[in-house]
Parts: sequence; structure tokens; C-alpha cells
Amino acid sequence: MNRQQLIQQIFAKKSFLCVGLDTDAKKIPAHLLDLHDPIFEFNREIIDATAPYCVAYKPNLAFYEAHGIHGMKAFKKTVEYIQEHHPHHMIIADAKRGDIGNTSKMYARTFFDEYNVDALTVAPYMGEDSVTPFLEYEGRWVVLLALTSNKGSLDFQLMKDESGERLFERVMRTSMQWGNEENMMFVVGATRGQMFEDVRRVAPNHFLLVPGVGAQGGSLEEVCQYGMNAECGLLVNSSRGIIYASSDEHFAEIAANKAREIQQQMAVELERIR
Repeated sequence: MNRQQLIQQIFAKKSFLCVGLDTDAKKIPAHLLDLHDPIFEFNREIIDATAPYCVAYKPNLAFYEAHGIHGMKAFKKTVEYIQEHHPHHMIIADAKRGDIGNTSKMYARTFFDEYNVDALTVAPYMGEDSVTPFLEYEGRWVVLLALTSNKGSLDFQLMKDESGERLFERVMRTSMQWGNEENMMFVVGATRGQMFEDVRRVAPNHFLLVPGVGAQGGSLEEVCQYGMNAECGLLVNSSRGIIYASSDEHFAEIAANKAREIQQQMAVELERIR
């Protein structure tokens, strides 16, 4: 999915919601556990229920890798199901890869050739040669970690150099020399609030993937106030607040209701820029 296709979907559906598929076998409804592949079956029902209200899905690889080969089969089936039944939705593999060049080439091949996802989260700590192999695939996206919302982000991301530039700003400025607005996004946590203004001063036009709305306490209104640009420029992710909204047999219906509530809020925000 390229940039124009993503923007078209956002305004057509009046939504910039990304549903996180952080599927924990210990949290899915008990009635699914007797099925042959409960993780995939949970995902399938969530996807079909929420597809009208979102533009992207973000499976978190940790929740699949934890189950070994069976989990990775569920991941692959989930990706293929979205591609077959909801082909206009972006698929972001949340794997946070990044290593020396040759290794990154293999990671890129895994996710863009083997699994055929649209985007992959990448850690920038090892620098240019660890990121650029992912940028060699036309129509695919690198989603680079920039300013996250976890407590440990304070250890490094806000450190200042002699000129007062913070590390996350340096990461963004430097990486913008490797990629561009058509193939690179940045991860910025929803709890960062007014700091989205600082992010936008560095990268006014790039898309931002924004986790942390909902269960983690981030405010959608605040994210939009400080982070939205003329083309929206946001993919706001919600995981637990949608997929685990209910644990009974009506879990998919409840998830759809939660996704619809967020989509309706997003429709209001999009009206402000059109």
C-alpha cells in the first residue's frame, strides 16, 4: 500500500484506526480454546468485525513467536486472511527488527517477500546500514521507533546533546536522509501529548504510527490537536481496548462497537482538516 492509497482509505472510511492484534492465548474467550487454531480463529472474528471501522491491522510478532511454529503459522494465516478478505487494509508487522546489514536483508526478505506485509517496525539504534535494507522494497514502509511512551524511554530518547537536540529528534532528522514520506513512518506514543508539536517540527509530513490510545491512557483528541497534518498523517493504534473488550461469546460484536466508537471520534477530527 503506497501513501496515496493509505490517504484515500483514511478519508473514504473516515478513520485512521489501526487495530493491534496482540493476541494472547491466555486472554481470548474460553470457548475458542477447543478449536484447532484458537489464535487465528480469534483474529479472524476480530478482523471481520472491525474491518469497517479501521484502515490497518498490526499483529505484534511477540504474541505469535511465543507459541513457536504454531504461533507463526497463526500469524501467516492471519496475514493471508486479511490480504484475501480485506485487501484494502494495511498490514503492519510489529516486529521491531534491525541488525547489521546482511541480517537486516534477511529480515526484510522474511516480512516483505515471505509474508508480504505492507510495513514493518524497525529499531534504529544500529544506524543506517541496519535500516536501509528495509527501504529497498517499493511500496513498503519502514516504521521507525522514535518517541515511545514506555517508562524506559526516558533512559535514552530525551537525552540532549551539546546543542540541545534530543536523541529522538536526532534519530528522526538523520533517518529522513535514508527514507522519505513515501516509505518511512515514525512511532510516537500517544501519551506524549504536546510533544507531538516537537515531532511535527522535525517531520511535518511523515505519517506517525501512534500506539497508546485506550488502555494505555493516551488521548485521541490531544494526539490529533498536536499531531495531525493536512493529510491526516496519523495511524492511531488500539489493541487491548478493542480486542479484549469482552471475553464472552459476543467478543467480536463488542470489539466492533469499540472500534466504531473510535472511528466516530476520528471522523469528527478529520472534518476539521477538510
